Amino acid sequence: MTTHTLTPSTLEEIAAARVRIGGTVLRTPLVRLYVDAPVEIWLKLECLQPIGSFKLRGATNAMKRIAEESPERLSRGVYTASAGNMAQGVAWGARSLGIPCTVVVPDTAPATKLAAIERLGARIDKRPFDAWWRVISEHGDPATAGTFIHPFADGDVMAGNGTIALEILDDLPHARTILVPYGGGGLACGIAAGVRAAWPAPGPQVFACEVESASPFDAALRAGAPTPAGYTPSFVDGIGSKRVADEMWPLARTLLDGSLVVPVKAVADAVRLLVERGRVVAEGAGAAAVAAALRGTVHGPVVCVVSGGNIDSAKLAMILQGEVP
Repeated sequence: MTTHTLTPSTLEEIAAARVRIGGTVLRTPLVRLYVDAPVEIWLKLECLQPIGSFKLRGATNAMKRIAEESPERLSRGVYTASAGNMAQGVAWGARSLGIPCTVVVPDTAPATKLAAIERLGARIDKRPFDAWWRVISEHGDPATAGTFIHPFADGDVMAGNGTIALEILDDLPHARTILVPYGGGGLACGIAAGVRAAWPAPGPQVFACEVESASPFDAALRAGAPTPAGYTPSFVDGIGSKRVADEMWPLARTLLDGSLVVPVKAVADAVRLLVERGRVVAEGAGAAAVAAALRGTVHGPVVCVVSGGNIDSAKLAMILQGEVP
């Protein structure tokens, strides 16, 4: 297997990404969440992106850079492996470039995200979870045509994600903590790299947020290396896996200040709170940071990255009625 060495995005790379994605990606608002909480909480509303997720940043930066520097690589189209949000980001970009797109999805992918992928014109290739994860861990599938856009372990993808840090610095330079949902690690490491590159030292701490049903980064921190972790599917489908990706581990362990693990029920409560008090619709992964902030274990002001808002309406209805899907 090919070894993929990743380095933290530099300020130059993130600034270039900011210019490259301008006009396509929304500069999302940072708004205060006025609730009774131990710390001052702010929401970075990536759920307001055109595809309902931050993934548009990294996908757009990666694909536009390829189009600028090696357009021949796009002649057979692109593909990615995603539970839904990166799929929409790549499909959005492929449609704008007029090229075909295939998305390899796990058989647990929610219907709302699959429908959104199809609306954007991408072809869906559904596989069992382990087969889907193999495409991610091996950085592609030789049997699938096109250029593979990795959902997280890619320098251009992380530089695109790092633009979020620059926007937070513009809007709330005195933030002390940034909480980021941890799926593959591309969002958390991208933001953390942006903080280190752009913020005057020491800058805010950046913590990964995970759920008890799937917290591989916390398991890796405890073991000192990537290790198999328990995995139970839940409505929080945008984060969590069975193991931290080997190529992401060196970045994550050095850039991030730790992992905050919350119960699935706490995430459901945060989804409901965001709707009722903030008028914000967040998917499970998007509400995980808020659930962690409400525990009051970090210093404020706290910025919670609401990474996405693509949640099945039936599951949202259950949560608003006080149930956990």
